[in-house]
Amino acid sequence: MNSLKEKKVLVTGGASGIGEAITRELASRGASVMIHYYSSGEKAEALAREIQTAGGIALTCQADLSNEGDVKKLVSRIGNEWANLDVLINNAGDLVGRRSLEDLDMDFYRKVMSVNLDSMILVTREALPLLKKSGCSSVVNLASLAGRKGGHTGSLVYSTAKGAVLTFTRSLSVELAEYGVRVNAVAPGLILGSRFHATHTTEESKNETIRGIPLGRAGVCEDVARAVAFLASEYDGFITGATLDINGGVYSA
Repeated sequence: MNSLKEKKVLVTGGASGIGEAITRELASRGASVMIHYYSSGEKAEALAREIQTAGGIALTCQADLSNEGDVKKLVSRIGNEWANLDVLINNAGDLVGRRSLEDLDMDFYRKVMSVNLDSMILVTREALPLLKKSGCSSVVNLASLAGRKGGHTGSLVYSTAKGAVLTFTRSLSVELAEYGVRVNAVAPGLILGSRFHATHTTEESKNETIRGIPLGRAGVCEDVARAVAFLASEYDGFITGATLDINGGVYSA
């Protein structure tokens, strides 16, 4: 279980919710973590201090991942700190808001796609030289059950973006295999404790969803973090192009 010891990791959106749980999990396994944030600066710094106090290595960096210049600066910062990057966790993303097709305007569409898909493509592209230097590295993309099933009412664009993440993952895994870069995804369902559902899901909707989960409960952020750590680790080195569904049995591919 120490296969992440001294590995160098970037977690986008790594200061809160699922991202925070992922950061904690990877740091607890000995990884050095770069915690990216957009607006959660205080939380990122507090998390980094906590990891450092426990004897780990944690750094922070702010960036708007929908801005190509910001992404280049973020990866440049990583290159200045570390000679390579072993693991990239593309966690950043958001529903942004709920809108039906008839209420959809293109500015909203572009924002949702930018936050959930464009940012992932930009970060992965810029980080690729550092990932290649590792010789055996891992990319884990955060998709969603919405990308599998289409999501709840008003999540059309978000679901479309997350569906694209699944295809991006499969395609990129083939493209990067020759460089020893594995690319996988996780697709969480209802995960309590995340900002996503705290912001965008009503109590009524949560309860209704839970009643339909075969395991009889919602997930928690740590459920996702453990799965991400597994895919990131060296001991699963023959897994690439896969998506791990984390939903309590609601959906299985």
